[in-house]
Amino acid sequence: MGGAALGGYAWGMAHHNTTTATDSGLLRTSLRLPGGRSGKVRDTYVLPAETGRAKSDPRSLDRLLMVASDRISAFDVVMPTPITGKGRLLTQIAAFWLRWIETQGICRTHLLSTDASEVPATAFGPGTTTREQLEGRTTIGRRCRVIPIECVVRGYLEGSGLKDYRKTGEVCGVKLPAGLRQCDRLPEPIFTPATKAEEGHDENISFERAAAEVGETLMSWLREKSLAIYSAAAAYALQRGIIIADTKFEFGLPLGADGEPEGGEPILIDEVLTPDSSRFWPASSYEPGRAQPSFDKQYLREYLETLAQSGAWDKTPPGPELPPEVVAGTMTRYTEAANRLTDR
Repeated sequence: MGGAALGGYAWGMAHHNTTTATDSGLLRTSLRLPGGRSGKVRDTYVLPAETGRAKSDPRSLDRLLMVASDRISAFDVVMPTPITGKGRLLTQIAAFWLRWIETQGICRTHLLSTDASEVPATAFGPGTTTREQLEGRTTIGRRCRVIPIECVVRGYLEGSGLKDYRKTGEVCGVKLPAGLRQCDRLPEPIFTPATKAEEGHDENISFERAAAEVGETLMSWLREKSLAIYSAAAAYALQRGIIIADTKFEFGLPLGADGEPEGGEPILIDEVLTPDSSRFWPASSYEPGRAQPSFDKQYLREYLETLAQSGAWDKTPPGPELPPEVVAGTMTRYTEAANRLTDR
């Protein structure tokens, strides 16, 4: 999520001014709220401060409204076919983790509410998304200045980390033992930051380069918190039969009434530990040395790879329409992850 989504005002959606919703899913939203932006999966708006509120009331400040659509992206391309119900599952999983992280005393988070009734009636009207469509998809959080570093933690060797390791024996400057296989568990989780790209791919970078961007003290704090969250969450998930192979976090500095950071420690923002931002593997079938079955987007990526290899798609927009079996298979995996993690 880019910083502008959390900062400035602009009326309406940046890219869409109508709601696209069918029986097969919610693709995009439109609300009469400022600050509207459409990301790969979420649409974001600003909930303006309510006058007459005590300073201790979160409603006395502008807040961020995030709506999780049923869009899905792969290889940085948004697919034209929705995964019906995915947005509600992502909202449920992320809210569960954000509350869990706070109860563990690891880190403050941006989460204030998931109640769609807190969206003011003035946000709705002819042609807009309805309140009913927002139910289960809504996250209301503190507005923040986003720290422009993706905080990636890897506990296992896969994806871009595996590619880097095969080339250099390192991942983002972290030296690893020789002879590791695909999907091997690492001796200990590693922190591998990346740049936050507004468009296209994020770039894996070293801790030193990240520190040069935002400061060494802040990066050390981000590394400590990211590793602590991952380690605690991975232990929790493993008890429920899920390996969290890797994941990414974002942090921000809460904004005050004047629109400037209030000071103090950053807080955890955006989605956390969902199948969109993590690799989830079933522990019962884990076997290093090969790719793992998954509860995340890997199933979709593998289907799209077959299209790319056959020349049917070149991994650039527009994405291909997804067949019903791929939609159903993706949703089945996301649902299983939600059921295991949140005891649905």
